[in-house]
Amino acid sequence: MKFHTPLAAALISLVLPSVALAQEIDTGDTAWMLTSSALVLFMLLPGLSLFYAGLVRSKNVLSVLMQCFAIACAMSLLWFAVGYSLVFSGEGAWIGNLDKAFLSGITYNSMTGTIPESVFVVFQMTFIMITPALFVGGFAERMNFAALLMFSVLWGLVVYIPVAHWVWGGGWLADKGLLDFAGGTVVHVTAGVSALVAALVLGNRKGFQQTPITPHSLTLTVVGAGMLWFGWFGFNGGSSLGANGAAGMAMLVTHLSAAAGSLAWMAIEWMRFRKPSVLGIVTGMVAGLGTITPASGFVGPIGGVVVGLCGGTVCYFATQLIRNGLKIDDSLDVFPVHGVGGALGTILAAFFVSAAYGGAGYVEGMAFGSQLSIQVIGVLATGVYAGIVSYVLLKLIGLITPLRVDVDTEHQGLDVAQHGEKGYNM
Repeated sequence: MKFHTPLAAALISLVLPSVALAQEIDTGDTAWMLTSSALVLFMLLPGLSLFYAGLVRSKNVLSVLMQCFAIACAMSLLWFAVGYSLVFSGEGAWIGNLDKAFLSGITYNSMTGTIPESVFVVFQMTFIMITPALFVGGFAERMNFAALLMFSVLWGLVVYIPVAHWVWGGGWLADKGLLDFAGGTVVHVTAGVSALVAALVLGNRKGFQQTPITPHSLTLTVVGAGMLWFGWFGFNGGSSLGANGAAGMAMLVTHLSAAAGSLAWMAIEWMRFRKPSVLGIVTGMVAGLGTITPASGFVGPIGGVVVGLCGGTVCYFATQLIRNGLKIDDSLDVFPVHGVGGALGTILAAFFVSAAYGGAGYVEGMAFGSQLSIQVIGVLATGVYAGIVSYVLLKLIGLITPLRVDVDTEHQGLDVAQHGEKGYNM
């Protein structure tokens, strides 16, 4: 290109970075990742929020909505301040560094692969937003709001961020070759185990096992479940970080697993109680979705169906064990559905990644035995770490503010007692 005047040369030089940027950005990948980010946010607000809100009693419906909303806001700012940098900057085995704290250096021209880095930041932000919101269900209807906020922020900082670095940020589990496409360990195992620990530390709700504690609106729950299913396409499909074959297969197996998990749970209830329940079929859907999450970018359609069937079946019996066998009040079954499902799917990925079952195939130097070993190590390491740290955090927070509301507040309901509002005025 020949410039005829210094002014023309200067003007064109200002344009050249934009031209180069346009050549580097894949607009299809970028459009898909923008969409996926919005889908994952939709999973939380309003999907998970409504799913949980319908499952609690009417006097606590607003408290659950408030908790999910507040967590989404707090996690967003934590991610902006240090989260993104600690996960995706540096080469440490255990944690990243602060080179990109407060999103330093991220500009219009910053790239991650074929997409703007700003889009990558937003997509990953939605994951730290929804993960602590999941464990709200473990202690619903009885945790003090101030304690919840403290626990969520500290948990995000010392549990989610390190584990995400281990798995997705180039940490030690990534180096070992752990298969976790969209968060079986990072999201579901950590949230599920933490929910169980919190339920044990806080204790059961008043009247648990003595009087029925039933959902106040299964209609809200089903609406929320539909939003979760829809949003999960972005959760799993977006983890390919592009509009490609991995995204397409992830969406396909996600859908098949959700359907298989729903029908498996429904069938078990139908055989045991002669009536298939609405609560059962939507819980089976979540079990199928949670179980396929770590395997979604690695397995084929057969794997998707089998993983969903296993998820619906195993999570059903895990729920019965926790609630009726061990008599632990994990209010909305977070550990048996998300924790057990995420662990199961992470382990099953070692089987169904095999090309013999339509999967993507083992990477060079890896076979079934070695892959299974690292999958089990990943589940145990993330689960044990999340459990121990959650217990310590809860005990420390309890020294500052009460973890649990008092008896009168629990009887009155958290909506009025803690937020001064009612979910229904009639």
